[in-house]
Amino acid sequence: MKRVALISTGGTIEKTYDPLEGVLVNGVAVLDVMLAQLDLEGVRLSRIALMNKDSLDMTPADHCAIANAAVDALDRHDGVVVVHGTDRVTRSGHEVLVSHGEPKGPIVFTGAMRPYVMRTTDSMQNLTEALLAVQLAPRGVYLAMHNKLHRFPGLYKDRDEGTYRRASPPRGALDSALADEDALRRVDGEVRAYLVERALSDRDHPASRATLAALAHGGLTEDKLDLPVIRAFVRQ
Repeated sequence: MKRVALISTGGTIEKTYDPLEGVLVNGVAVLDVMLAQLDLEGVRLSRIALMNKDSLDMTPADHCAIANAAVDALDRHDGVVVVHGTDRVTRSGHEVLVSHGEPKGPIVFTGAMRPYVMRTTDSMQNLTEALLAVQLAPRGVYLAMHNKLHRFPGLYKDRDEGTYRRASPPRGALDSALADEDALRRVDGEVRAYLVERALSDRDHPASRATLAALAHGGLTEDKLDLPVIRAFVRQ
């Protein structure tokens, strides 16, 4: 019997229609309705309702809370599935590795591009894939979506294609991100994913520690950053 924790944080997958405002909102949780339609033989599922937010509204503290909850849940479970908004899911996925290192079991993030309440939703497919992946994957942090299992670090959302890719930013984008401390602390998307992956590849290097300090917790650290050392390390 596999013990799996399912942490819900909101996102498009749980959006429902508000007839008064005429918009889709994160209000009523729908995960229990989805789970009731699945045959999960061999799985003992624990639901953890952490928050119900659009990921674009998440703060650095939210990403930290999600990472902490996922790692803590591994103390009592064989694996963890985190249901998350797709716009910022890579922030939380990377936060697990930046703040906690490699987890002792699989942590699988998932979400949806279209809400469960829509006829063309991808939510059931992605949730099912994540629940299967968490039982089969080795320790690590993953994103299960659209018939693919991506492994962190280095993932970013390609908004033009509506999918996730391995980061490989152009030199000019890296130079802009490393221009000054404020730019490095604000960096996001493909460049941020690349910097996290690069820093985690040699975590004991002083420049790696400095880079991770700048990116951890959404850049909330106030430590002085040694930009020349970071630039040399990233560009080597």
